[in-house]
Amino acid sequence: MPSTTIPTLRYADAPAMIDWLCTVIGFERQLVVEDGSGGIAHAQLVLGDGMIMLGSAIDNAFGKLQSTPAALGGVTQSAYLVVADVDTVATKAEALGARIAIAPRDEDYGGRGCSFFDPEGHLWNIGTYDPWA
Repeated sequence: MPSTTIPTLRYADAPAMIDWLCTVIGFERQLVVEDGSGGIAHAQLVLGDGMIMLGSAIDNAFGKLQSTPAALGGVTQSAYLVVADVDTVATKAEALGARIAIAPRDEDYGGRGCSFFDPEGHLWNIGTYDPWA
């Protein structure tokens, strides 16, 4: 069964970040709905059995509830993604504008992990450790 927890994010340039997330992390577009003004009304990206939803940062009732890291001055939560090759993802992320927060390393609890900020400031944690296995 796919995950029933689906993180949601807002981006200033959602179309560019969809491309970035697919290129760097390996997400695949399941659904992308443009807003008619060059932004994204709603997008669903999948990675294995997981999914994220995202859209353009907008000034409406929901937009006031969820913001971008730049508008907040930081992040309040982050996602952990199970990936097959931490070093390859980290290298690609850094080459395409990510800021590495924790360089790839072997973890005490098993697996290999890394943390980085995407070009718009969302924090991503990646690792080979699979808590479901």
